[in-house]
Amino acid sequence: MPKISERGIIMPESPIRKLVPLANAAKRKGVKVYHLNIGQPDLPTPQVALDVLKKVDRKILEYSPSDGILSYREKLVKYYGKFNINVNVEDIIITTGGSEAVLFSFMACLDPGDEIIVPEPAYANYMAFAISAGAVIKTIPSSIDEGFALPSVEKFEALITEKTKGILICNPNNPTGYLYTQKEMNQIRDLVQKYNLFLFSDEVYREFCYTGAPYISAFHLKGIEENVILIDSVSKRYSECGIRIGSLVTKNKEVRASVMKFCQARLSPPLIGQLIAEASLDASEEYMLDNYNEYVERRKFLIDGLNRIPGCYSPIPMGAFYTVAKLPVEDADHFCAWLLSEFEYEGQTIMMAPASGFYTSPELGRNEVRIAYVLNKEDLQKALIILRKALEVYPGRVL
Repeated sequence: MPKISERGIIMPESPIRKLVPLANAAKRKGVKVYHLNIGQPDLPTPQVALDVLKKVDRKILEYSPSDGILSYREKLVKYYGKFNINVNVEDIIITTGGSEAVLFSFMACLDPGDEIIVPEPAYANYMAFAISAGAVIKTIPSSIDEGFALPSVEKFEALITEKTKGILICNPNNPTGYLYTQKEMNQIRDLVQKYNLFLFSDEVYREFCYTGAPYISAFHLKGIEENVILIDSVSKRYSECGIRIGSLVTKNKEVRASVMKFCQARLSPPLIGQLIAEASLDASEEYMLDNYNEYVERRKFLIDGLNRIPGCYSPIPMGAFYTVAKLPVEDADHFCAWLLSEFEYEGQTIMMAPASGFYTSPELGRNEVRIAYVLNKEDLQKALIILRKALEVYPGRVL
């Protein structure tokens, strides 16, 4: 039998989805599973977007331009302007989800063996995209005991070699919910300038910042405009994960020209998805505010509840809709699997993402989980009860 590629062998499994077979088996047994494992919002998609979907009236569902529909990109210029992200329509390339934006930016900027530095825990698929591009991710651990603050400049510089081509950040952060401060963003800017690096900045959660301080984009950093590649998506802010529409935004003409070659090779981003995404930009301020306020309430409810469970600890996330929590267990992977395969409370259980999958170092995150607060407070309350009851009887609990 022919052997599969080395790339396929080393490609990591998704820590978010690897327990799906166990969850499905639990559901077949009649157990209700509360999904805290995946960032699929339960809030409604904007009605203006759903109306467009219902009223699509075309005789041909044709290719769109490889860089996306012009009218959508023109509206995005105005959208970004609301956040003082000043770009032109030529700076924006529409992609098949934010995932493709990450992959194409890596393919365009990194040669096989090139390295990028990423604070961890980090979104697990970054590693998969780097492997696809033949690049190498070098991680710097951040600590739950320090609230996942940015590691020191010295730790970054210790990793920089002649192969280092960029730094990747997610701000607000997935999986931790951490929001980088102005000081931390300035530190990143200085490193990018000093070593002439790319700055890949995943900013898909910008609408969900819970501090009084203004949102800081990589595009706000002076002096590195040509170094910045912004990654974006409509999935989270409009509850449109399934339409697979993202964007790659950069002022670097060479990067855009290179990215466009990959865009042309895959022909075009989804047509219907772009029509829906364009309409979503007309969502009312009330829609956005209601969603924001709902996440604020869920965040407080979840974090307060977690920190009342003996042995559990979660810092307060300042952005996105995730938190990483420390549990009184030695092996969170085993605990999460046990919850689905061996435990139920009143016919219910919970599904969480083991945090080990968001670290590259095997010894890190062993007693941590990522929790997405994408369920209503009533369901979060039930999930917290189930977690407490589970930890009371779990044989691997650390006393």
